[in-house]
Amino acid sequence: MQKPCLEKLSRLITSTIACGLLAAGTTTIAQSNADSTSEARQCSDRTIMGGYGFSSEGLVIPAPGVTLPFRSVGTTHFDGKGNLVFLEHTVVNGTSLESGWTRSTGTYSVNADCTGMLTINTPNSPVPIQGSFVVVKGGGEVRGEGNSNAISTVWIRLRDGEHDRD
Repeated sequence: MQKPCLEKLSRLITSTIACGLLAAGTTTIAQSNADSTSEARQCSDRTIMGGYGFSSEGLVIPAPGVTLPFRSVGTTHFDGKGNLVFLEHTVVNGTSLESGWTRSTGTYSVNADCTGMLTINTPNSPVPIQGSFVVVKGGGEVRGEGNSNAISTVWIRLRDGEHDRD
């Protein structure tokens, strides 16, 4: 009677050891994949190269205690080298700032962790606009905010079918 019991115990121990080794191997493989994925996801100025459509909305804060609703739409071209050009149509407090589209320029910098900063020089602002952003969806989308106003912006890569469009 002891022999079948020992065989069952031996199989149980062997199964437990095998499961433990499999789990340890799976954890190591998962960690290895996570490390290689995070390395592959490093960003640079080239990550957001090309044409993007954008929309911005929020509040302009021209003076303490004064807020004005803000909305803007347009396109931005990131050159992959830290320069940008965009066309915007902006409405502040229900009034268009231009009858058509305003051309603006600026600079941007993308960090390896996919965060970044930008400066926009637009005739619609008396001072350069500073902003922070994060690159998501492998560079297909950028989400940002203005550092001195309560305005958020989303840029989405322009595409023609399956191809990026500049």
